[in-house]
Amino acid sequence: MNRDSKGAARVQTAAHQVELAGLIVDTRHFIGGERVASVNADGSAATFESVSPIDGAVLAHISRGGAVEADAAVAAARAAFPAWRDLGPRGRGEILHRLADLVEANVEQLAQLETLDNGSLLRSHRRGVMPRVAMNIRFFADWAINELAHPVWQTRGHDNVVSWDPSGVAAVITPWNAPLMLATWRIGPALAAGDTVVLKPAEWTPLSASYFADLCAQAGMPAGVFNVVQGFGAEVGAALVAHPGIARIAFTGSVPTAKSIARAAAENLTPVSFELGGKSPLIVTDDADLDLAVGIAIEQYDNAGQVCLSGTRLLVHESIAEAFAARFASAAAQIVQGDPRDEATQIGPQIHRVHIDRVAGFVERAQANGARVVIGGGPNEELGGLYYRPTLLADAKPGSEILTAEVFGPVLTMQTFLTDDEAVEVANATEFGLAAVVVCGNRERAERLTKNLVAGTIWVNCFFVRDLAAPFGGSKKSGIGREGGVWSFDFYADVKNTVYAPSGWKE
Repeated sequence: MNRDSKGAARVQTAAHQVELAGLIVDTRHFIGGERVASVNADGSAATFESVSPIDGAVLAHISRGGAVEADAAVAAARAAFPAWRDLGPRGRGEILHRLADLVEANVEQLAQLETLDNGSLLRSHRRGVMPRVAMNIRFFADWAINELAHPVWQTRGHDNVVSWDPSGVAAVITPWNAPLMLATWRIGPALAAGDTVVLKPAEWTPLSASYFADLCAQAGMPAGVFNVVQGFGAEVGAALVAHPGIARIAFTGSVPTAKSIARAAAENLTPVSFELGGKSPLIVTDDADLDLAVGIAIEQYDNAGQVCLSGTRLLVHESIAEAFAARFASAAAQIVQGDPRDEATQIGPQIHRVHIDRVAGFVERAQANGARVVIGGGPNEELGGLYYRPTLLADAKPGSEILTAEVFGPVLTMQTFLTDDEAVEVANATEFGLAAVVVCGNRERAERLTKNLVAGTIWVNCFFVRDLAAPFGGSKKSGIGREGGVWSFDFYADVKNTVYAPSGWKE
């Protein structure tokens, strides 16, 4: 028995099972309703380590898949597809609702498991993230039953009927910053639409996906409808997206990886949905509520800055910049950084040593290029490990790396502007267009600002308010396509128009 720094037991219960957070997690793939291990050429187990960012402890040794496992998973999903398709929305919905019930019954355990695996705040997992997992499943199940319809219209007396036909096997590749929630954001509509799914979770955070597969089986989901293949992108991920048996590819992650996937998908003309990086602006006008603006700006440190939607570029009107910076520094000084399992903690660790080194590199290069550290600027020496201090940089040169590239850590920059047109110009001056935040004291002014901002989602005087019925996605290099509500079904299904003539019927 191993124990972490807080005494939580990590028990190896069997060759391929480990007890974590009160759950038995199987470390093998889930293919066709069965657990499948990966084996090296010499007969030894092919595995990789799942390591907790909290304390560096090895949580489990995970089966490391490749082309063989990808092919087996696609074959299982293809075999299961006709029966799952033919269940129809209500039949599928019954199973999906049972699955959501099981998620809700295991919220506490899932929250603890994912906190161990990715270092995000336990309280956030308990109160928001895991309940949202269940919501993702229920919402799309109900949408398929109650909302997925288009009015019949006529063309020269002929009826036009629109339907959404299940497309086949969906490959879903998900990131590590909110593993299960972001996975079910794609899995929920895919299964509700009648597709079967092969999930490839991020190699840094594989555990919740594996346990979710067990919940799918407990809910009565037929074998092969949902499959999980674990491993590295260049090995199992590449084989999966290049597979001719895949009908849809949904990916959340980086631009370089998306380009590789797009090249592979092009060979089979497989439709893709990409939710990629961001370098979102947070605009604060001179008539803004300053306390509100500072509060929203502090929220951008959520999940230790590992949120693609974060407004990391603070664009503040020059007349209030000094006052804003002073209030922001005061508020940031109150942020509690530490063990994500503690209720009082507001910022936890970075996900991995590779990642914290990447974040530190951005800040070091920015400083070398003339940027000034207002707060933070380095690792938290008191905590050690993977903890990076909340950081604000000012005076960065226009067009410099720190203002244009996604850091994906607790690092914000501050720039000033004089006119609203200048604010919009600076806000749009990146390759990304995922989100934007505007804090403004006048609605008409805010509407003028938002009209010309290039972003898939814009929040005005708020942050992170999301409705599953709303379209979500990015512009420019922040992604391809939109999901949410009917837009999800437009992607995961084949939209069909059937035209009925007014005559020719014998009955």
